[in-house]
Amino acid sequence: MQRRNFIKGACRICLLGAAGAAMAADLSSCSPAVAKNTFRPVVKDNEIEVPLSLFDTQAFRLISPANYNYEIAVEKKPDNTYHALLLRCTHQENQLTPTGNGFTCSLHGSKFDKEGQVLKGPAENSLRELNTRIVNNNLLIHI
Repeated sequence: MQRRNFIKGACRICLLGAAGAAMAADLSSCSPAVAKNTFRPVVKDNEIEVPLSLFDTQAFRLISPANYNYEIAVEKKPDNTYHALLLRCTHQENQLTPTGNGFTCSLHGSKFDKEGQVLKGPAENSLRELNTRIVNNNLLIHI
């Protein structure tokens, strides 16, 4: 009888371990596409410097400045200009999450398009667009 209980217990542990591993894999798959596109520069004099070469293979990049509370979405436009948005919800300043076609606030459900315009409230104002300029093959973003 003890052997049977031991085997049952061992099977339960194996099943729980497998379920935990599967859940961890599912959770980690929530953000790898975002993580692969994230660049972590340092903020210096209220600016961050991003190499233009970062946009050679992808027009959209997430910038996560070190020691800064919000990410920045940067898109290279077909005319070689850059559009930078602060990913801070204009409703209650929550960090936004990029989606395939815009940004979503997990706190109250506000949605914004790729240009930062409100698609769904409670946010009423568009996202803050950040000034950019190109200097020596780098994109400087003023925050």
